[in-house]
Amino acid sequence: MNATEILNYLAFSDFEQGIEMTREFDSLPKRPGVYAVRHRIEGVLYIGKTNNLATRFNGGHKAFFWAWLDRYPPTDVRITFYILDRWGNPALLSEIEAALLRATEPPYNAQIPME
Repeated sequence: MNATEILNYLAFSDFEQGIEMTREFDSLPKRPGVYAVRHRIEGVLYIGKTNNLATRFNGGHKAFFWAWLDRYPPTDVRITFYILDRWGNPALLSEIEAALLRATEPPYNAQIPME
């Protein structure tokens, strides 16, 4: 799958199929991939890449997310996650993430420090 197909999946797949947000992040997969935090109406709020989605959200990243996610009803925010078979080439993943950021310009990427 190329960056455009991943972008389409992250940004335009069925919202209801996304992972519901909970403060425990207990439903997140422990897999590598790229993800989008999406709002039901506003669209993509944040895009990132990780080698373990559950660890990413349960670590220090969690506090940054709740600082702005609390502004939205929990039913209006979901995570769309594109699982990669393996972490792969970090440079390629950075390129894919950069392309996704340029295409969507999510409002919260500028506010949350990148890993």
